[in-house]
Amino acid sequence: MSDVTARLLRALPLASVLIGRNERIRGLNPRAEALLGAGVAGRHFITAIRHPVVLDAVEACLADRQPRRARMPTRQAAQDMTYAVHCAYLDLPEAEGVLVSFEDLTHVEQADQMRRDFVANVSHELRTPLTALLGFIETLRGPARNDAAARERFLSIMAAEAERMERLVADLLSLSRVESEERMRPTARVDLCALIGSVLRRLEPVAQAGGVTLDGALPEAGVTVPGDEDQLRQVVTNLVENAIKYGGSGGTVEVRLSAVAEMPGLRAPGARISVRDHGPGIDPVHIPRLTERFYRVDSHRSREMGGTGLGLAIVKHIVNRHRGRMRVESEPGQGAEFIVELPAKA
Repeated sequence: MSDVTARLLRALPLASVLIGRNERIRGLNPRAEALLGAGVAGRHFITAIRHPVVLDAVEACLADRQPRRARMPTRQAAQDMTYAVHCAYLDLPEAEGVLVSFEDLTHVEQADQMRRDFVANVSHELRTPLTALLGFIETLRGPARNDAAARERFLSIMAAEAERMERLVADLLSLSRVESEERMRPTARVDLCALIGSVLRRLEPVAQAGGVTLDGALPEAGVTVPGDEDQLRQVVTNLVENAIKYGGSGGTVEVRLSAVAEMPGLRAPGARISVRDHGPGIDPVHIPRLTERFYRVDSHRSREMGGTGLGLAIVKHIVNRHRGRMRVESEPGQGAEFIVELPAKA
């Protein structure tokens, strides 16, 4: 491979291979070596690429010198990858042959799959209450038309299902809004002591109805951070509501706030919010996925309690917007603790 060819390949931003008229690899750049392996220079291209659709594209380009495109799925480091392969003929004295470039489309494929999963999940979440509503309406128009007791019971269930759909739509709108603002760092100062205190007072009736005791420990000195007050209120509300729902009747939900001189994850002073319940806990296998949209440890129980499966996803995006960190510590039978750390300076 000439020096000009080598410099040309190194300058290309994509993994690229030059295949000569003799069907042997004349050169490749470091990105292509990482993809195809070291030591392939000088070998027949079939021994390096080994993907039928891509091989056909290269052979056709060598034959008629017309550009070709192909798609190459592969697997690297236990991860599925997808490449768009571009074949173009170079008719240069020092670099004649087919230039094959590999464009990584994995992130695009993953985004498309996430969108498909999101639409499927939303459809599934809405279909259940809608099916129930349609069934009860049909019953009220027919067999239960003159049954006052059945009518009241069905209307009560219909109201609950409609409220569930309303919560889902509200959470979807909230998630969309939070995601759109995630790169906009808030700068207003928020007093976390006052904020958490107001959330605990508002949720006290909910806790009493569930047989749960709220135990708040807030420092006397104010703890302020740069933030969006409404969004931080949503974070605390979601975490405390979850603890009330899943901590179990007769238990205690402990809410702690503390100022930290230097948090290891942030390497800066900040504030730590801890919400702990003493319920059944969470199996460690579920913890990495808790903030995924619509992921539920116990989907049946979550739906019964009115959960939409979006609360922790909203919390994650809000914490990210505030340049903070969230972690979960739990073991089966030992309750769960959700910890949010926020920087004290913008």
